[in-house]
Amino acid sequence: MPDAHFTPRGIARSLAGWAVIAGVVGVLAGIASAVFLLSLDAATAWRETHSWIIVALPLGGLGIGLLYQHLGASVEAGNNLVLDEIHDPKKRLPLRMAPLILVATVATHLFGGSAGREGTAVQMGASLADQLTRWLHLERHDRRILLMAGISGGFAAVFGTPLAGMVFGLEVLAIGALRFEALFPCLVAAVVGDRVTVALGVQHTVYTVAPWGSPTWAGLGAALAVGLACGLVARFFTQATRGIGGFAKVRIPWMPLRLVVGGVLVVAGTLALGFDTRYLGLGIPLMVESFTHPLPAWDFVLKFAFTVVTLGFGFKGGEVTPLFCIGATLGSAAAAVLPLPVDVCAGIGFVALFAGAANTPLACILMACELFGVHIGVPAALACVASYLVSGHAGIYKSQRIAQAKPGNSSPEAIPRAPQ
Repeated sequence: MPDAHFTPRGIARSLAGWAVIAGVVGVLAGIASAVFLLSLDAATAWRETHSWIIVALPLGGLGIGLLYQHLGASVEAGNNLVLDEIHDPKKRLPLRMAPLILVATVATHLFGGSAGREGTAVQMGASLADQLTRWLHLERHDRRILLMAGISGGFAAVFGTPLAGMVFGLEVLAIGALRFEALFPCLVAAVVGDRVTVALGVQHTVYTVAPWGSPTWAGLGAALAVGLACGLVARFFTQATRGIGGFAKVRIPWMPLRLVVGGVLVVAGTLALGFDTRYLGLGIPLMVESFTHPLPAWDFVLKFAFTVVTLGFGFKGGEVTPLFCIGATLGSAAAAVLPLPVDVCAGIGFVALFAGAANTPLACILMACELFGVHIGVPAALACVASYLVSGHAGIYKSQRIAQAKPGNSSPEAIPRAPQ
């Protein structure tokens, strides 16, 4: 007897139910992301007109550390906690995860830390979505789908890329596997989250990549070279961030003091550069500049260094936007010697570095098309896949698991295998 759930009526009921649930998740993620992005814009604008605040970054770190020590010990793991709950659901994500990460990220940027915003959006989207669990009485399997939809909604809302957000929620859990049972909820949450954020007045940065016709063999080879370079930098970024983070935790066990020391190092680096603030915060002005003319190689090196110190010592926000900046500036520098326009090189680097660091090549290919236009799709795909293949198994998310090892990586790092 055929399963009634797979009759047209059963499928319609399932889709309708998930459309409502995922729609609510998207609304929650969109509202939270809009509040966050508008607050972040205000904090960044204030910092840029009152640059003296940067010297107070150690005090800001002390405040963030005390906040998490007293109120956020159970949610300090951030994105990794969200992924762990999807892999092995145990208890509902605390609602306080959302306001804590919002406040901590805005504070990080207000005082000049080099951090991102995707971690905040993902944590807010997932924690708010998980609050529906108690009302809907969801089973473990359905709760996993709900959390994945929260990730997609948050990611799409904060970057304005609903297709990339949908796939990111499916792809980030495990290397070499996609959880297609969550495809429809992730799509709905991503689209709704993006539309709600835009409706609330958020304006995403526009990066212009001019159409350049059919790629030549030389151009495709250049895109592949950018991707390989991005994969190696992504691998080094992960190792450096984890290495500094582990060293700091051993040497400075008390979290507030650890953030104070990290803040001192960032301030010292800024002063050593003559109080040059272009490598602080999200790095969006630097990214925009990278699309207009080739930048010197030290721009991506310095952004890399400031980000690794900021995140390694425990400041909040995430890695993604700084990775976009590092990749775009790396691609821009490479344009000086490669047969590709500088805007194309910057756009390829933008997505390829993140593809390798997060092990999410498909989401990054879609992001390239959404942000820069479909004409960049083929070279971006080459670069993202190349970066993914050479970046190793260890990415920026420690709780990401391996479903299938990457080709040529027969001895993956000690990461838990994904459940079959």
